[in-house]
Amino acid sequence: MVPVCHFNKLSFQKIFLSFLILISGAFFSCDRSRLFEDNILIEQGSWNVKKPAVFDVEISELNRRYNIYLNVRNSPDYQYSNLFLFLTTSMPDGKKSRDTLELTLADYDGRWLGSGMGSVKFSRFLLKKGLQFTQKGKYRFELEQAMRVNELPGIRDIGMRIEKQ
Repeated sequence: MVPVCHFNKLSFQKIFLSFLILISGAFFSCDRSRLFEDNILIEQGSWNVKKPAVFDVEISELNRRYNIYLNVRNSPDYQYSNLFLFLTTSMPDGKKSRDTLELTLADYDGRWLGSGMGSVKFSRFLLKKGLQFTQKGKYRFELEQAMRVNELPGIRDIGMRIEKQ
């Protein structure tokens, strides 16, 4: 004779509901600090110099400090150890600033520094720490590849993350 386990419908629903609450709580509580994150897929894995990645971010709290990160996913098709970018920031009042950035993707021996299984690697770079925005409104961040080639193969995604400190 085989023992039979009986669940009544009410106990199964309680267990399932508890499990669902636990999982959704863990999912939503992990990233409370994130204000904005977007990653743009680079078409065919080759970044054209004339196609900047554009991120529009609404800032409503001026009394907070933020950390800004850049996300990069690259494949072995990327031929360089560094990635140079131009970052143009447009403020709500129309003023603009432009910076040149250098991101290190590989060490001196050519080993990728990013994480991930397989050949595609993900890297996150801290761009600004403890930044306090001075104006409420829409900020536009434009990232352009600055590698002196029209087509830059091997960059799969480029992204930006802004989180509350």
